[in-house]
Amino acid sequence: MSGYVGRLAPSPTGAMHLGNARTFAIAWLRARSCGGKVILRIEDLDHPRDKPGAAVQMLEDLRWLGFDWDEEHVQSSRRPFYHATVERLRSHIYPCICSRRDVESAQSAPHEGDQLFYPGTCRGRFADWESAAAACAPRTPCWRFRVPQNTTVEFTDVFAGRIKQDISSTLGDFPLARDPDGAGYTLAATADDLAMGVTEVVRGDDLLPATPSHILIADALGHRPPDYCHVPLVVGPDGRRLAKRHGDTRLAAFRDAGVTPERVMGWIARSCGWNARNEPISLRRLIGRSPLETMPATATVWSGSFE
Repeated sequence: MSGYVGRLAPSPTGAMHLGNARTFAIAWLRARSCGGKVILRIEDLDHPRDKPGAAVQMLEDLRWLGFDWDEEHVQSSRRPFYHATVERLRSHIYPCICSRRDVESAQSAPHEGDQLFYPGTCRGRFADWESAAAACAPRTPCWRFRVPQNTTVEFTDVFAGRIKQDISSTLGDFPLARDPDGAGYTLAATADDLAMGVTEVVRGDDLLPATPSHILIADALGHRPPDYCHVPLVVGPDGRRLAKRHGDTRLAAFRDAGVTPERVMGWIARSCGWNARNEPISLRRLIGRSPLETMPATATVWSGSFE
């Protein structure tokens, strides 16, 4: 194997759909085309949104499409590791009792999506987690990462190019964990990528604004972060990310309707510029292509048909 280590990191918050499959195909081919390693990591820490049986269904969908991997991990079994990581970050974090509603009401400008600016309301407010927990019971505090003033993060995204973000004014002190022994997505994903030796993270460009957070955590832990590669999403005719309003785009639904994995992969290959037409093809037959060279720079529209 080469030194390349990639990962597929699905979350069991719902069924895997066509957009997920396209992003995973790009990530898998980036690794396999250079003889690299693929890690599968089930990111199941978002318990309120996790769907029973979703993880098993995701594995079935991935195997049906022809994906394989060299290692398999489940985040919910790695809590002691995340707790140890929080301890390593103690000089960079503080407990916060603000609810999401509190943070939303503190916004001085409109925001988009899940990226909320936090002004540091609880900085220096509590001596420790226990006093913060007592102040907001029965709710639980969270750990926040202290972002120094005038912090600008610059990096070169493999697909999106040069990115520069003043994170101290656009995001502020971001959350890491909702309980002393747990971890949120940003902390867990970063810590796992570093511990597992991931060299490149391929994911949807909706997560591009969160990348500076990962970079700051890696730096605080004394590590160089992996490279990041954010690719455009699959959207519906209205330009919005795939959802029920665009019809049933679940891989399981396609399979139940008699659609072959080669048909699905043929559409993905055409949407990425790997094939000139929507000809059925297996994922493995695409190994050796250059996944990014022909990729369109904008989102791909799902018309509702593989034709």
